[in-house]
Amino acid sequence: MDDFTNATYLSLDGHVELEKYRYVYFVITLIVFILIICSNSVVISVIYTNERLHEPMYIFIAALLCNALFGTTGLFPKLLSDVLSEKQVISYGACLFQAFWIYIYAGTEFTLLSAMAYDRYVSICKPLQYATLIKMSTVKKLICFCWFLPSCQNCISTLLAYRLQLCKFKLNRIYCNTYSIVKLSCGDVSANNSYGLFSSSLNIFPPLFFIIYSYVRILDVCLKNSKDFRRKALQTCFPHIIIFISFSVTSCFEIINSRLEGNVPHIINMMMSVENMVIPPLINPIIYGLKLQEIFTIIKKLIWKEKTFFRLKF
Repeated sequence: MDDFTNATYLSLDGHVELEKYRYVYFVITLIVFILIICSNSVVISVIYTNERLHEPMYIFIAALLCNALFGTTGLFPKLLSDVLSEKQVISYGACLFQAFWIYIYAGTEFTLLSAMAYDRYVSICKPLQYATLIKMSTVKKLICFCWFLPSCQNCISTLLAYRLQLCKFKLNRIYCNTYSIVKLSCGDVSANNSYGLFSSSLNIFPPLFFIIYSYVRILDVCLKNSKDFRRKALQTCFPHIIIFISFSVTSCFEIINSRLEGNVPHIINMMMSVENMVIPPLINPIIYGLKLQEIFTIIKKLIWKEKTFFRLKF
């Protein structure tokens, strides 16, 4: 291993008891992957094919669900392959690319949630200015920015990690992240750690502050209005609040887990490492599909049509 090059393969040691339960893990993982792909795709298709849903709030929802599909494809294909493989390995370049892909997903998720909070803030607190402030051109620019900023940030962190000389080759994880890769280096990683702290702070704290501020203002407006107004406001904000809390909590678990590698039981380490990649993409379409009446009504009509079609046919 002294002749290390960037083509070296890294071992993913986060998999647990694959020899005994290999096919059980594969079936469970495949079912979860299919559920995420199908559920998100259904809601995206409903929004795309129904012109009355071509409004800013629903466009943001579609963008959030597209991001979930993007993040999922960065994890599950490799994970499914590893479950069936005798050795769970990945090249250094592919590992960096997977980390880059997954961090873009996480950064975009936070920025999209903050853009959605702004949309709800303007809708509820400044309804007369909504059409002026939230134009479709503005929505497109915000969505592009939500993808562009994390991509630029993670390009830098990936390049900083690529220059490192590694002296260890085992990741105690089931997928790659930049922090775990940096810990394998035996050289100076001060630049990586400093930039990682800056990048994480930029990804988390401004969106977090903006979301909290938006909902404080929304709450203030709701308290000054009627019960009917509060009910309608809650109906549109509740899915976003649940998704924001879900992603924030699972992301915190992932950050804590990255710092505590080796200090928690192996099975808990594995479960904590995939929470923010599985739970939000799995529950987001369910929450939006059930809680937003317009989407739920259209999905219900589609299901009813399918049932009627099969009854007539058979």
